[in-house]
Amino acid sequence: MSRHQTLIVAGAVALASLTALAQQQQPPPAGTVVMKGRAPVNNEVLKINLPKPREADLSNGVHLMVLEDHRVPQVGFQLLIRGAGGYYDPPDIPGLAGFTASLMREGTTTRPSAKISQDLDRLAASVTVGAGLSSPFATVSGSSLTEHLDTVLAMTADILLNPSFTEEEIARYKTRTRAQLISQRSNPGFLAVEQFQRTIYGDHPASRVSPTPAALDALTRNALVEFHRAHYLPDHAVLAVAGDITIAEAQRRFEAALSGWHKGHTAAPATADPAVVSGKTVLLVSRPGSVQTNLIVGTQAIERTNPDYDALVVANKVLGSGPASRLFMHLREQKGYTYGVGSGLSAQLYRGDWQASMAVRTDVTDPALTDLLDEIRQMREVPVPARELADAKRSLVSSFALSLENPTAVLNNYVTLWIYKLPADYWDTYPQRIEAITTADVQRVAQKYFAPDRMQIVAVGDAAKVTPALKKLGDVKTYDAEGKPIVP
Repeated sequence: MSRHQTLIVAGAVALASLTALAQQQQPPPAGTVVMKGRAPVNNEVLKINLPKPREADLSNGVHLMVLEDHRVPQVGFQLLIRGAGGYYDPPDIPGLAGFTASLMREGTTTRPSAKISQDLDRLAASVTVGAGLSSPFATVSGSSLTEHLDTVLAMTADILLNPSFTEEEIARYKTRTRAQLISQRSNPGFLAVEQFQRTIYGDHPASRVSPTPAALDALTRNALVEFHRAHYLPDHAVLAVAGDITIAEAQRRFEAALSGWHKGHTAAPATADPAVVSGKTVLLVSRPGSVQTNLIVGTQAIERTNPDYDALVVANKVLGSGPASRLFMHLREQKGYTYGVGSGLSAQLYRGDWQASMAVRTDVTDPALTDLLDEIRQMREVPVPARELADAKRSLVSSFALSLENPTAVLNNYVTLWIYKLPADYWDTYPQRIEAITTADVQRVAQKYFAPDRMQIVAVGDAAKVTPALKKLGDVKTYDAEGKPIVP
């Protein structure tokens, strides 16, 4: 197991494995296992008992969660700071939160960037800082062997509280980032996501998928210093810790490390839903000579706390999540249109989106898009067969159970409770709630959220070859690779 693994907590953020935490389950009693083909299937609803983290508050208001696992001498942690993510970027510098997070790691008032990297390598430790373009949160993550934890926490606190933001590092960062901004515009997948997010979210922060060259040009040291001062506050932060440490040790060590981080006495930063999208839109990003077409089809959906969340997760599982889904089996396995196709639900503190996406050969753009929309239509119009629904629900619950084999995933679940203010027994009852979803529930949410009159359709490809197929779906708005409208 790598010593460099880092605790990554959801809320939008990626998961990282720490150590195995075996889930204790008893074999099913006789009579509960049936045969489906040649594979045994357990008809009983999975009962789970999640390990509970210990919780406390630091004196500066940071909420602490600790999940102990002493089998490996390692500790992983992640600090989520609400109000420091890209959601709160100033309008004139979109991307400032991400710029700030990236440059915090590039040196402090006492440690240059090279020294930080050398010391972390020597200790087999890691510290990272990140802030998504549309996330309400910035994250400071780290991992360390238990014996070096105090040293790593001191470095983490220095990075968090004393970034230097030198003009030299800012200039280097701008040079690197400009090259990335140029490169990504040659990626058709990026261009498709860019147009889809703009169409779904309008002027909302979630519409941003990349900083702009203009924002990079506007970036100054003063802007970085001011954003850090105003937004990196402990008032509405949560600190998740997993590994070889007790709650008492964690409270003592993090209290000492963060003693210089003082409350700002601010109200919880607010979030708002994007404006409702009415009507269907068909957009094309022209890439002359492209041998494939990248497609995204989707709609605005729900926030994470919406009562329809579980049913929509199940509907998405049936339609496009995983190799047993309809989109994968039909468009990839049967028709061979694409190597990869799938769908997903993004539900945040604000109303998110549902989308299906794939890349297909240019010459099959028309039938592939027709079949994709037909699969979505069938979800609305035809009840899902009982066996298919049962398989989808079983897969979701099984994946959930497997995710509990490491303490990071368990802790992530509790951080999710904290972020979204979900009921305390939310994860304990997850299998029962998923099992309770009916065919009628799935059809109801499909009719509500997969509505054809609100479907946003984005294609990136050779306009001369794919425009006729898109015109069958409505008026086509065409853009170039820079995102600028092309007037016929």
